[in-house]
Amino acid sequence: MKKLFAIILGAGMLTSVGCKKSLLDVENPGAYSYETYFTDAPQINEAVIATYAVFLHNGMWSREYYFIMDLMGNDAKRDAPLQGDIRPLSDFTFTPANSILTNLWSGLYRMVLRSNVVIDRANAWNPTTDANKALKKQYIAEAKFMRGYANMQLVTLWGRVPLRSSYIESITNLYPKRNSVEELWAAVEADLKDAVTDLPLPKDQASSDLGRANKGSAIALLGRAYLYQKKYQDANTTLLALTKAPYTYSLSTKFDDLFSQTNQNNPEIVFQVMHATWTDWGIGNQYYVFGGQETWGGKATHSDRAQEYGFNDWRNVFVSDALVQAYKYKNEKNEDYIDPRAKSTFYGDAASGGKTDYCNHCAEGTIPFPFTESEGGYRWRKYQYYEDVKSYGGPQSGINSLVIRYADVLLMIAETYIQQNDPNSAQPYINDVRKRAGAFEYTTLGGKDNAMQLLMRERRLELAGEQSRYFDLLRWGLLKTVLNAELKDQYEAETFQDKNVLLPIPQQEKDTNPNVSGDVANSWN
Repeated sequence: MKKLFAIILGAGMLTSVGCKKSLLDVENPGAYSYETYFTDAPQINEAVIATYAVFLHNGMWSREYYFIMDLMGNDAKRDAPLQGDIRPLSDFTFTPANSILTNLWSGLYRMVLRSNVVIDRANAWNPTTDANKALKKQYIAEAKFMRGYANMQLVTLWGRVPLRSSYIESITNLYPKRNSVEELWAAVEADLKDAVTDLPLPKDQASSDLGRANKGSAIALLGRAYLYQKKYQDANTTLLALTKAPYTYSLSTKFDDLFSQTNQNNPEIVFQVMHATWTDWGIGNQYYVFGGQETWGGKATHSDRAQEYGFNDWRNVFVSDALVQAYKYKNEKNEDYIDPRAKSTFYGDAASGGKTDYCNHCAEGTIPFPFTESEGGYRWRKYQYYEDVKSYGGPQSGINSLVIRYADVLLMIAETYIQQNDPNSAQPYINDVRKRAGAFEYTTLGGKDNAMQLLMRERRLELAGEQSRYFDLLRWGLLKTVLNAELKDQYEAETFQDKNVLLPIPQQEKDTNPNVSGDVANSWN
């Protein structure tokens, strides 16, 4: 799949061809067009791979998505080197002109557009063999999975946005109006249900298709969509399917293995964005993540998260004070307790539970973590290489980005039980996650309110730095209350306003679409 990402449609996606005639009305009879290129499995597959490739674009998983969600969810805390339009994300002082949020918006709509191209061209294809008929269904299902993912992100973060349902609509209706939240969620559910029906089971995927969507990833995303809408029984029924045959997901025996470059076949991973270390191929440009996708960046597919977050490299962020403190709590005997996942999540001092040394596998030997030298700051260990190398030398990480893993599925199932006032049924799912980490297991979760508090903490500790917390606080209705308390401690200001519950409609969108700009309140959303 890593090499498949590198295809990124050598044909340039052909979405802008449109067969526009020149003034001389002369056409090249040998030129491909939108209608004549996508006529068989290899070409339609290229369009599918180009849609996956958007996961690597600016604002998405190779760069900026982790900044956006970790900073806004206060898993990460800005350090002095963090500048530009990324910095305001940490305290919600950004404007509708923020380029980072605009990149996310554009990337998601690019994914919708390319998904629509796949669906349109695959539906126009009339394969004659059983194998190609199966591929047609699979390609359409993959496109619907990605379109469902993109629209789910859009409706969750921005609320009412334009719903682009087909390629033809995209080129004929240049100024779409905003759809209702209900219409958007209905579209997400419909796409993901179709994806579940026609995607292959994980066990039936070829090894060369590692990283592509399958039934399991579609079920998990559909369950998440139900959970976000507070459809708890639907979410419960959907997600429970992943805990039994024919699915074989299980928790990794070692928590740290999930965030290493050897994690590709880990049984805990439900869906991931694939990366390849830049030096593995020796082609492209290691700085492609700064806007070089599909242009000057070559075929690079790596992430620069390790470099951006690394304390011996660009050191743009700390681990937030509030997250560090969350790993210290009372056990069931009311004794002080430090959660063992602290050591896997961040470098720090002994009192915090963070890892106090690094370079355990380096040629030069183990090195004490310079906690004092780093100005009292706690630094990320998740998604880092510092057990193997002292520094990187460039943004080259091949560690895959985890979108959904089985521990998240188990905690979502637990949440559905708690929200339906059944904490006892939730308890074993939470304990399974805690047991893997080496944490004590709960003998009781108490009543619904107490159980939810424990579930909230569990999600924060287990999924720290995995772009989960912002979405959790958003659906729990706690963004303003929780974040302002934490921001006041960190930055001495409660900067989260009511309007920040939804992101601002990008200025670029308002400048080009009068039907959207005329439907925006207070220049925000």
